[in-house]
Parts: sequence; C-alpha cells; structure tokens
Amino acid sequence: MAVSKTEAQQLLERMIFEATDPQDWVQDVWGLSPLLGDSAAKLLDAFHALIACCPEEQLDNLVKGLYREQMEF
Repeated sequence: MAVSKTEAQQLLERMIFEATDPQDWVQDVWGLSPLLGDSAAKLLDAFHALIACCPEEQLDNLVKGLYREQMEF
C-alpha cells in the first residue's frame, strides 16, 4: 500500500526526531548553540522542501526502504 506525502513526512519525522516535534528540536538545538540552531533550522527547511518537491512514489520507496533497513538491525 502506497504512503501519501503527508504520511511519509510524518513517518520520516518520527524516524528522525522520535517523539520530539521538529520545531521543538530546532529550538532545543538553538538553546545549546545559536550557530548550530541556525543550521538545524536550515536543515528542517531543506527537509520540508524535499518532501514538497519529491514525487509520492519516490517518498513511498524511501520510507519503505528506510524502515526495512531499520528492521534489519
């Protein structure tokens, strides 16, 4: 069953940020170091841009492949 863009984004966010909201993660990093916080904010922006421009089929394949790799470990 194919995963929609919204579902793919949610699954990838859970995989990357675990239980933390991505914006909260950026703020946490910013609190540790403003320089790293700026990089974290740019990384999150790039993540959202990639989700927006990537075709659903490729996102579906990416998510399924990453979850398959996690299950191997």
